[in-house]
Amino acid sequence: MTETKPLRRLGAVIYDNFELLDLFGPLEMFGNVVPEIKIITVAEQPGPIPSVQGPKTIAEFGFSDCPGLDLILLPGGLGTLKQLKNPAMLGFLKDRASSAEVIMSVCSGTALLAKAGLLDGRRATSNKQFFNLAANQSERVKWVAEARWVEDGPLVTSSGVSAGLDMALAVIARLFGRERAESIANRAEYVWQDDPDRDPFHKFLNRGGI
Repeated sequence: MTETKPLRRLGAVIYDNFELLDLFGPLEMFGNVVPEIKIITVAEQPGPIPSVQGPKTIAEFGFSDCPGLDLILLPGGLGTLKQLKNPAMLGFLKDRASSAEVIMSVCSGTALLAKAGLLDGRRATSNKQFFNLAANQSERVKWVAEARWVEDGPLVTSSGVSAGLDMALAVIARLFGRERAESIANRAEYVWQDDPDRDPFHKFLNRGGI
């Protein structure tokens, strides 16, 4: 008798002016975990959501009708600044994180998790050039300035943009085994930087101007 593998629903939470690679880099990796993961897109209101770079992504669900989420992926981008003042976004993250198995952020998305209080008492990192944007949201977070990504229980935060791919593969390895993660990276012809402590961009710490 064939064993049925449990389905995990991954909610990609988007907002105006999110960073394209923050979102689609990790989704490329998670999208190859079939059929164990189903990806949905979520925003405050359903419909087309513009990225920083211009192309729009359709949010299938709004915050009010979003189904249960096992995994949460939160990209960064210039739109983070507006979302830090959006109680609907912060409330949604706080509410859904309580029942999620893994909550992930890429780049400045970590600032939103910190603002929502989800990182209090935990280790976390963010985009190096704009590191203080995240760090200034909470003094209760154990900020790690030199890291490609950081795992602390169900919270997994990554450095800027491309670091989201490395983080996604690490989460896949955690949930489905390293061999599965390596296979997906090889299929994508992507060189997985699998050492979370190796951070070649730390030298640009807070040089982004925000």
